[in-house]
Amino acid sequence: MIDRQETQSHIQKVLQVKPKIDAQQEVETRVDFLCRQMMESGQHALVLGISGGVDSTVGGRLAQLAAERAREQGVNAYFYAMRLPYGTQHDEEDAQQALTFINPDHVLTVNIKPASDALLAALEEGGLAFNDEGHRDFVLGNIKARQRMVAQYAAAGARGGLVVGTDQAAEALMGFFTKYGDGACDVAPLTGLTKSQVREVGAALDAPAFLVEKQPTADLETLKPQLADEVALGVTYVDIDAFLIGDTVSDQAYNTIIDTYTRTEHKRQLPIAP
Repeated sequence: MIDRQETQSHIQKVLQVKPKIDAQQEVETRVDFLCRQMMESGQHALVLGISGGVDSTVGGRLAQLAAERAREQGVNAYFYAMRLPYGTQHDEEDAQQALTFINPDHVLTVNIKPASDALLAALEEGGLAFNDEGHRDFVLGNIKARQRMVAQYAAAGARGGLVVGTDQAAEALMGFFTKYGDGACDVAPLTGLTKSQVREVGAALDAPAFLVEKQPTADLETLKPQLADEVALGVTYVDIDAFLIGDTVSDQAYNTIIDTYTRTEHKRQLPIAP
């Protein structure tokens, strides 16, 4: 048990997790962080893709508040919320409700389906083969995530902005993001928050309850639309959060988390060099 506690404590420190938070204080700290990063970098825009999930809803509202704060300080700053559907998104209404709540300065909509499909087709024409349809769909899912980041960086480049990431401690722990896809960003305001703490911050921001409590899904696999994160991960966010704050979890949950954390270590590091 001591070894487990030491391991959990070490990971908690690495991922900057606090067992308890003051949600209102976290809002202030993270809005100030985004505002300062924008001003100190000389940029005057923040860009973030809005999916309709709690992470992007919270991140988007923090970004909008940061842009408004920068304007109060005399900086001509704006937040660009991007809708990046692959064709028709199954929970598009949730994404629209998130946008209504965030109330962004600007909304840009880009359908990533043509570009994603064209790249997959080009790869296959170039000789890339897949084991089966599931394997092909998994690769396409990562292409979608990276295509979304391509679009966000294009918008940020055109508007002199920083790309905002939504990675939080639960996803960081499990490596549950696409490397150089949704894992790529300039600023990551949700760093250190567990999934439940992100929800606490969302509630403090007065986000719609149904978005705050919505079942998380990366929704990258065409063959399995709206696949719940917890199904893909093989462990619940309740267990992940408990692990992160040092509470006891079952042997099965602990082993799944540690195995996944070890296997995905490369995602949390800079490129390997000699």
